[in-house]
Amino acid sequence: MINMKSLVIIPTYNEIENISSIIKAVLNKKDNFHVLIVDDGSPDGTANSVKNLIKKSDRIFLEERREKSGLGTAYIHGFKWALERGYNYIFEMDADFSHNPDDLPRLLHNCHKNGADMCIGSRYVMGGKVINWPKTRYWLSYYASLYARIVLGIKIKDTTAGFKCYSSKVLEKIDLDEIWFVGYAFQIEMKYSAIKLGFNVKEIPIHFKDRELGKSKMNIGIFKEAFLGVLKLRFKKFEK
Repeated sequence: MINMKSLVIIPTYNEIENISSIIKAVLNKKDNFHVLIVDDGSPDGTANSVKNLIKKSDRIFLEERREKSGLGTAYIHGFKWALERGYNYIFEMDADFSHNPDDLPRLLHNCHKNGADMCIGSRYVMGGKVINWPKTRYWLSYYASLYARIVLGIKIKDTTAGFKCYSSKVLEKIDLDEIWFVGYAFQIEMKYSAIKLGFNVKEIPIHFKDRELGKSKMNIGIFKEAFLGVLKLRFKKFEK
């Protein structure tokens, strides 16, 4: 554990209501997590709030991008940043507390101790749960995951999940410059890529709670990308 370095990547766009609280919650976990905020030019002052916190901790980092360029590109930016700095475990996490920071040690444990190369915080395995979502959104998400499972021939129950821990070897092997998608399809593509490259991908149950502060970034274009993207992914070639 002494030499293990873990980084939680949190992409942001207009998350001023949540950003300070979510960073503090992550830093309070026992496993000495570092936090990288990738901010896409938030006009609400999110980046400035992070800069104020950086003055108080050497475990907080900020990468500022000029404009909103998509979730996938934000994570890829963060992945490359993490690999360049020798992090062993890299996490994806939302800023809005829909992902509970208390689950970070569980994700880490499954990668560091239980042999997972990627561990997914899953809403749709036994014990998983979604809180405060309208029924229409729940079923849209559920059936989007089911559709991806069937088309791609994989066993992952929550293919669109955005709460994950990667071993660095997974991100080193995936060609990050060849990732096609930026929204929900990005989440599917990363899981599918890891599976096709032979990595051990596991799911653990989480309780996913819809945001209480700020506005959701979800829109119909994201679902459309996922629907069409899964069909395209089916024929993507991977070199092991």
